[in-house]
Amino acid sequence: MSQIQHANLARLKPLLQGLCLIFTLLFAVAAPQAYAAGKEPAIQAAPVVNINSASAAELSEVLVGVGLKKAELIVSWREKNGPFKSAEELANVKGIGASTIDKNRSRIKL
Repeated sequence: MSQIQHANLARLKPLLQGLCLIFTLLFAVAAPQAYAAGKEPAIQAAPVVNINSASAAELSEVLVGVGLKKAELIVSWREKNGPFKSAEELANVKGIGASTIDKNRSRIKL
């Protein structure tokens, strides 16, 4: 190895050490305490809402793609027609389609 190559490597060493320190700190700070303690981190479950008893505010908070106006329509439909028998019945509400139902299937409780 020539003296020039050795000098270039010597200049890179502090930079590489600094990068290693930065990555170490980033991963240490970003890791949850449970994971750092050797436990598997808990998987966060999606929130669930009962479409037969929830308020419009609760529905709009939990259901993806459902704002307050659509949530109010859901509550109105439920008050006129009785409880939903399946998640698919949400398609009877104006503005709620199969796509919205599919996105929220794991969040919907009867």
